[in-house]
Amino acid sequence: MKLLVDMNLSPAWVAFLEAHGHKAVRWSEVGPPEAPDHALINWARAHDHVVLTHDHDFGAILTQGGERKPSVITLRTRELLPEAVGERILEVLKTLESELRQGALVIIEPERVRLRPLSSKP
Repeated sequence: MKLLVDMNLSPAWVAFLEAHGHKAVRWSEVGPPEAPDHALINWARAHDHVVLTHDHDFGAILTQGGERKPSVITLRTRELLPEAVGERILEVLKTLESELRQGALVIIEPERVRLRPLSSKP
């Protein structure tokens, strides 16, 4: 799976994800760091990447706009480094691969993982 790591997460995520067989790029490698969230969403959609973020705005933008892609994984955990939550991310990527490929919002919280499929525009 291809992932776009948001600026609010450590660059260490790229190496971690790639070490586990995923393609990953941090936003600063493909776009300006100060770009609005819509720019990340548009880039991820155009390049078929799943967004990995700690920003809660992505889910709202996608659901309000009725977009089906890109999928977004939002970390709502206290710890944000791969050493702390990397295994949970890998588990989500494996178990929810089909949903992420179709379009989904996944929220990873300390005690649970929530999945919301994204619907297409009418």
